[in-house]
Amino acid sequence: MEGPAPAHRLVNVHQAKTQLSRLIDEAHAGETIVLAKAGKPWARLMPLEVPAPQRLPGRLRRLGPLTQPDAILEPMPPDQLADWEASSLISASALP
Repeated sequence: MEGPAPAHRLVNVHQAKTQLSRLIDEAHAGETIVLAKAGKPWARLMPLEVPAPQRLPGRLRRLGPLTQPDAILEPMPPDQLADWEASSLISASALP
């Protein structure tokens, strides 16, 4: 079962023309505004979704090659491993 439809405000196109800047600010703040022509819903003014950050492969290339690439594959010392497992960076559900 779906929840209730989100609330929105109905604004006549003529009124929207005179208050467009304010309506855009309100939409950016999260409000959905429905533009109406002759009292009938015609268009919706709403905020854009925040775009997901894009990966930038090679962005660390300027730091140069790893000096000891094999060190990445070496096991972590037990005391460091215990610190990692106790940190809040790893959720409890991710641990075996």
